[in-house]
Amino acid sequence: NDDFILEKEILDDIADIIPAVALKEEDLVGIVEDADALIVYHSISIREKTLTRLKNCRIISRGGVGCDNIDWEFARGMGIDVTNIPDYGTEEVADSAIGMLLTLTRGVHYQNSFLRRKGGEWSYTHAVPLVRLRGQILGIVGLGRIGTATAIRAKSLGMKVVYFDPYKPLGYDKSLGVTRAETLDELLAQSLAVSLHCPLTEETHHLMNAATIESMPDRSYLINAARGGVVDVRAIPPALESGKLAGVAIDVLEKEPPNEDDPLVLDWRNPDHPAHDRLILNP
Repeated sequence: NDDFILEKEILDDIADIIPAVALKEEDLVGIVEDADALIVYHSISIREKTLTRLKNCRIISRGGVGCDNIDWEFARGMGIDVTNIPDYGTEEVADSAIGMLLTLTRGVHYQNSFLRRKGGEWSYTHAVPLVRLRGQILGIVGLGRIGTATAIRAKSLGMKVVYFDPYKPLGYDKSLGVTRAETLDELLAQSLAVSLHCPLTEETHHLMNAATIESMPDRSYLINAARGGVVDVRAIPPALESGKLAGVAIDVLEKEPPNEDDPLVLDWRNPDHPAHDRLILNP
């Protein structure tokens, strides 16, 4: 919250809390230069141009999991420690991923959007096929804390879970009762739905793009509850138009808030485009 009540309750005895309500790095000019520490949330980036102005800073704490919005290597080179909260939002993000999966596969979003726009024609047949999830395969990319929590929830729905995570030790699949895919293509080819839970790195940047989406079965589903840069969203509208994807849920974008003229946003708002009824965008 903008009032920073929680932070003040915890730190008031040892520090003066200076709220820096900013959505872009330029807004921090004149505010952070003398700070001994920074708490950084997801809505802003801290890059070299800001780091070089910090005179006294000894630590930057990321109020979340991903640190891709902080140039942490440059910070460490300046002697500034960078920390994060590894278990932040584990349950909540997993709940959201499964919620979006259900909303797409059961036609909830489609029916709500279609009927409100069209009026009349009160029939479930607009959203067919409505998928029975029991026995279907959910592919999970990244089986960390959130990916694991999502897998457990999917299994409770009777789904089979296949995951791709080359950094997970062999045998983890046995303890969790899921199946390991050796390659991303192997996972994509067999999954009704793919849920992304990997960090954003050079390796995962635009991991899902036109080519990898084409590897998925026709009328499949894609959910991104990881980082915006993991998906090249330019590939989403064409995949929805062709029927390659039956539904997409994007919980995070590369740029937030997006520009009003962003092509994805324009298609999402266009009642004549399939994205209007088959794409979920969340802030």
